[in-house]
Amino acid sequence: MKLFSISSSLSSRAYSFCEKIQRQLFGTTPARTRFSKNGSASASLYSRISPMGDPTVSVVPALDQWIKEGNIACRDELYRVIKELTAYRRFNHALEVSLWMTNKRHMRIAPIDVALRLRLIFKIFGLEQVENYFNKIPENLKSFHVYLALLNCCTIAKSVDKAESIMQKARDLGYATKPIWYNLMMNLHYQLGNREKLDDLLIEMEGKGILHDHFTHSVCLSACAMASDAVGMDKIVKNMESDPQVVVDWRTYVIAAQGYLRMGLIDKALVIVKKLEEQLTNAKKKSILFVFLFKLCAEAGKKDELYRIWDLFKREGVVVNKVYSGMLRSLRKFNDIEGMEKIFEEWESGVVLFDVRIPNFLIDAYCRDGDLEKAEALISKVISRGGDPLVTTWCHLAGGYLKKKQVPEAVEALKKAISACPARFMAWKNSLMTCLEYLENGDCMDKAEDIINLTRMWGVQGVAGSDGLCGLIKDVELQYFGEDQNSEGVFVKMKNYMIMETST
Repeated sequence: MKLFSISSSLSSRAYSFCEKIQRQLFGTTPARTRFSKNGSASASLYSRISPMGDPTVSVVPALDQWIKEGNIACRDELYRVIKELTAYRRFNHALEVSLWMTNKRHMRIAPIDVALRLRLIFKIFGLEQVENYFNKIPENLKSFHVYLALLNCCTIAKSVDKAESIMQKARDLGYATKPIWYNLMMNLHYQLGNREKLDDLLIEMEGKGILHDHFTHSVCLSACAMASDAVGMDKIVKNMESDPQVVVDWRTYVIAAQGYLRMGLIDKALVIVKKLEEQLTNAKKKSILFVFLFKLCAEAGKKDELYRIWDLFKREGVVVNKVYSGMLRSLRKFNDIEGMEKIFEEWESGVVLFDVRIPNFLIDAYCRDGDLEKAEALISKVISRGGDPLVTTWCHLAGGYLKKKQVPEAVEALKKAISACPARFMAWKNSLMTCLEYLENGDCMDKAEDIINLTRMWGVQGVAGSDGLCGLIKDVELQYFGEDQNSEGVFVKMKNYMIMETST
């Protein structure tokens, strides 16, 4: 089982590590053991594990050492550690902590632990191993939460038959009495375009007296938008606003506004934008809401509205990088470089944490506009501030050079993009294809082969997976030569290099 697309030695370590977890999970039935009542643990338990970012290195020795030092690890504290690890997508380590709780600390396994492990197993190993683990669980642990976690895994995997089977089992056991069960199934059918199935579930909910929540409305709005059903969207918006038992979440309004914009109904979308604006007062994640408001105004083509909402944000009196990013991204849609420069200057004068992604928007705008001197000057400024230009920064610059027919400069910028992050080959895919086309047409094979050698040196195919650069090469060949390409040009040379590389 190949779990990580990285170097062979690292892949081997990862395989052994995951194999060890598999043995713990599937070797025996989870035992029910006595719960150990411990006191509260120090908040530094997570900080002890946090630096161990390598997914192939076990955190169990660190946990064991924590106990040897006389510290305490209670259930609630371990749950918090698992939650943090999961938030940072460190699923292997989160699963290890869960197993350590019951295997080493002898805490009684509870249904919530089983549900948690099902989700983590799915993230690491996939649906088949989830089913294997579920089949080994004692019946007395297969609770509401466990079946719900299993259904969630099946819907994410888009396994309709298995999801339908679990849903029916939940109905038979009397578990499917909350909207969350139906929301999961409706979202599955929405993603697969099964509008009729979605409608059947809504009818079933109404027949059983199960109230809709804002997730139900969100799925229905998304389905209507996909089907360009403006009348259906109007009805859902009206129903959710008139239902006193439903608290309308601002994210639901965002889905409605995006749906109207997708159908070209600008006026209806702007009505929703006004309602979103009213929610700024009580929004818990106000900065994210501002970003969405900027995005919606830009998509609606309303530059004046965009600046009006920006003025609302400025009254907050804080500098939030994500909000500045959202504003610069939205202004870029209008090619308002003067406005972007002003916003950037405001950010630069009040910034606490320098984020290279902020100037990157302005660099992109300069390159699109052909003002390469300003782009180069801003990149130099970023470097002088101690920042490392992003792979996309160099791609923007390469694109700007190509527009000016400055191919040698574009090649150098592309080399820097590849060197900055070889694993992000999709980020520089377009620049690579365009550069190679220019080079081949200009009979500059030596420079083309320089780029090819650079990709080989960085081992792009080893980082991005076997389908990474090879897939890119195939796309390039199809784009420029068609199905029956017979050119012996640079793209064929790239393919030959890759064959030689993978055979060694």
